[in-house]
Amino acid sequence: MPFPKSDKIWMDGSFVPWDEATVHVLTPTLHYGYGVFEGIRAYPTDRGPAVFQLVPHMERLLQSARIYPPLDEIPYTAQDLVDIACELIRMNGHEGGCYIRPTIFLGYGEIGLNPLPSSPSIAMATWEWGSYLGEDSLENGVRVMISSYRRIGKNTIPPAGKANGQYLNSSLAKVEALRAGYDEAIMLSEDGYVAEGTGENLFVVRGETILTPPLSDGPLGGITRNSVMTIAKDLGYEVHESSLVRTDLFLADEIFLTGTAAELTPVNEVAGYELGKRGPVTEAVQSAFIDTVRGRVERYDDWLTYVNG
Repeated sequence: MPFPKSDKIWMDGSFVPWDEATVHVLTPTLHYGYGVFEGIRAYPTDRGPAVFQLVPHMERLLQSARIYPPLDEIPYTAQDLVDIACELIRMNGHEGGCYIRPTIFLGYGEIGLNPLPSSPSIAMATWEWGSYLGEDSLENGVRVMISSYRRIGKNTIPPAGKANGQYLNSSLAKVEALRAGYDEAIMLSEDGYVAEGTGENLFVVRGETILTPPLSDGPLGGITRNSVMTIAKDLGYEVHESSLVRTDLFLADEIFLTGTAAELTPVNEVAGYELGKRGPVTEAVQSAFIDTVRGRVERYDDWLTYVNG
């Protein structure tokens, strides 16, 4: 099903109607995936819609662009993009929250593998989007498999950036999981360590201790991941970055996934090994996360950008 349209999309400095936000079929990014993007969520709060970690997301977008020149030549600062996102949300009337997708890509002009002669373009869209892994997944959890596709190597495509083309790796793993009857896939690194889901970071719970793969094992340094680590520590849990192998998943007390799209989703089964319903640690961290993004936790209020000021 196509996702719902909004009224406007911002492109290279102008707000244009949704159906007019188009690019040429020979734009190099379409052919080679040479572009970067972000996924961001706004939530309803008592003070109107608020965007979770908007500034860090826009900063990471520009950091990703630095990895892929000439995408870093766009004439906008992170604060410029924050202001544009808020204006776009207001313009599209997303009082109940929304998903935000900024992207920087190569404009029409060159079609070879050399990106340097092309000029970068930038666009930002917002739309209403529910739970990424299913409406009941936040409570009942999801079934995951161990993908046969390995996470891209650190010296193949830099995992520190969110580049369009690298998600072909994730899409293949996602299709494999869906065709096998699972909801999601866990990808291992080239060395056989647990890296991440196809679009989510992963956490393993052992007793009162929470473990997550270190960035050296290939996961994206998720902004939601960092936020959840802080929340869990503040709740009194021990949180460590630790290399994990597949048997650590099979023997875990609890597992949950985090990400802008997935939010905080429990895992109830890994490759036939049942974990059962959402566990107490997952539920506690998830509850605190939901309260945070809804503007109900004062200590994390600076993580929110209130669209209406």
